[in-house]
Parts: sequence; structure tokens; C-alpha cells
Amino acid sequence: VERGTFSHRHHVLHDQDKDLVFHVPMNYLHPTQGHYTICNSSLSEFAALGFELGYSTTNPNSLVIWEAQFGDFVNNAQCIIDQFISSGQAKWVRQSGIVLLLPHGYEGQGPEHSSARLERFLQMADEDEDQVTEIKERKHIQHTDIAMYQLDDTNWIIAHLTTPANYFHILRRQLALPFRKPLVMMSPKSLLRLPECRSSFDEMITGTSFKRIYPDEGEPSNNPNDVKKIIFCSGKTYYDLYKERATNKLDSQIAIVRIEQLCPFPFDEIRQELEKYKNAKICFAQEEHKNMGPYTFCKPRLACLLRSMNDARAGEINYAGRDSAAATATGIKSSHYQEQKTYMQQAMAL
Repeated sequence: VERGTFSHRHHVLHDQDKDLVFHVPMNYLHPTQGHYTICNSSLSEFAALGFELGYSTTNPNSLVIWEAQFGDFVNNAQCIIDQFISSGQAKWVRQSGIVLLLPHGYEGQGPEHSSARLERFLQMADEDEDQVTEIKERKHIQHTDIAMYQLDDTNWIIAHLTTPANYFHILRRQLALPFRKPLVMMSPKSLLRLPECRSSFDEMITGTSFKRIYPDEGEPSNNPNDVKKIIFCSGKTYYDLYKERATNKLDSQIAIVRIEQLCPFPFDEIRQELEKYKNAKICFAQEEHKNMGPYTFCKPRLACLLRSMNDARAGEINYAGRDSAAATATGIKSSHYQEQKTYMQQAMAL
């Protein structure tokens, strides 16, 4: 909508003295750019998302994005997601490249402003957790690259990103793909203003592309045999883990790997990290509660991959994060900080 939310309030600038006089800055970035349209809509997630889905199927060459004010509010559009977006291609052979931006992150804002219910979207992915994805010959899928094969074979893409460069690349990839798949993205909140969360323009020029994972490129990568623990994570919590590792002076003993694209699961790139840190204990860390977030999706896939490698660590994947709970987050700020402290201690334990 024109009024925007948070960092988007500048999308339409209205003259305070002259009625019906306004300016849309995004339409003046480049002389040859496409037209940038902002539509006012009723305050109904169900209605707005249904409209955007229809628009995306009718205009497959348009980058159609629907963003919730908070990811939590997407539950009011669950019917559209369950019946049309997650299974539209399987039921009606209709592809859609719609993008769902769902602000997600535990920052002490309570149970209605913390979680986009990432676990629900992952649960609806049609990927087999007991089978490492391999390229198979199919009439409708012709790819030699495993990453492209997975994208073409999945019912949708689910991502939880940590850098502006990857945010840029995944949106660009939506239109660059030779097919259309829905993209569900746990979009950032505090990361919009976190100084550490930045990218160089060199990461967005010709020759660069989306990264499904970010390996640890610090001290652990130089001496992988000495690393005692490898932590897999996704999203904002990476920056908390990175800071905590430095505070505890464990930079050379703990490797942190970010899984940027959760679905399709990047088995091939994760394998390289597991082989690299063959002496390290394995931990999956998340800020969500144990019965939520990506843990229940990633753990069986990590275990499956380790079994295929004949790695004894398959039954020893540790968890670091909040305990299981009914509500998505506590409404008490002090409890939030205590949970965060306990979670960090679990993650850093060797």
C-alpha cells in the first residue's frame, strides 16, 4: 500500500500542502527501467495475497512480491497458501513465481511479532527427507546441474538469508529462471540496520550469483582438522552466534555454516562441509523453539546425508536453541534475554 511500513514509507512521497500531488522515487532510478507500481489494498491478507497470486500467474515475467507487515500475520492468508501456492503446479499445472516476504526474527517483540511460522512452509515442501537428491532422467526436467534440477523439481523455494547480496540475487533469480516457482522468504527485521549485515557491490556484479550456503571462511577453514564443532544455522541468528564465538575466543574451534536456501536442501554443498570438518561434532542452532523453525526439517536431512557418507555422526546431531513451547515467543523481555543467553551457551559448548 502507499502508506508503506517500516523502511518502505518513502515509496510514495505526498505533498503536505497540495492535494493529490505525489512522487514515486522508484520510478526515476534509470531512464530505461520498467514502471514501478504500488497498489492500495484492503487490510486483508487473504484478499491481497489472492490477488497477487493471480497477477503472478497472468504475468509470469513480472516480479510480484507480497510482504506481510510481520510474518506472523500470514496466517490470515493460510487458505491461499495451502490450497493454491504450495500445490498449484501439482493440482492445476499452473506455475507461479510469486514472492512472499515474511519478516521473521526473535527480538523480544512477543508472540505476535516474532515468527512467520517457517516450520509450516518447510513441512509443505515435497522433498523426501530420507533420500539425498540425485539427478534422475525425467521427460519434463532436463538439467545436468543439481541445483537447477532441484529447483525445477520442487513445489516451492524457501530461504532464510543473511546478506544483502544474497537478497539481491535470489530476487533476480526468480525472473532469470526458465520456469516459475513460488519463493517464500523469511525477510529481515533488525538486519536492515545491523552494521555487520552488509555486502560489497563486488558481490553483485557480473559473474556473481546466489549462494545456497555460506561456508565459514575464517580461521576454521584454514585448519579444518582442528575444528571441534560445526554449527549449521540460518538467518539472523548467525550474527548472534558469530559475536558469541568471538566473545568466547572460539574462532579456531567452532565453524559456523549458514544454510541460506533451506528448500530445496543443498545436500551437495553441505556434504563438502561435513567432509571438510570430519573431526567436528555437529550442531544445528536456531533462535526458534525446538518444535518450530528449521531444526525439524534440517536434522533428518543432515542425518540422511551422513548415513549416505557412512559417517558415524549421523546419530549425534546436537541441538542448540529454545525449548519446545506452545507460543512462538515469550511476551516478557527479561525472559527473552534469558532464553537467548541459555541458547548461546548451548551453542558454544564444546
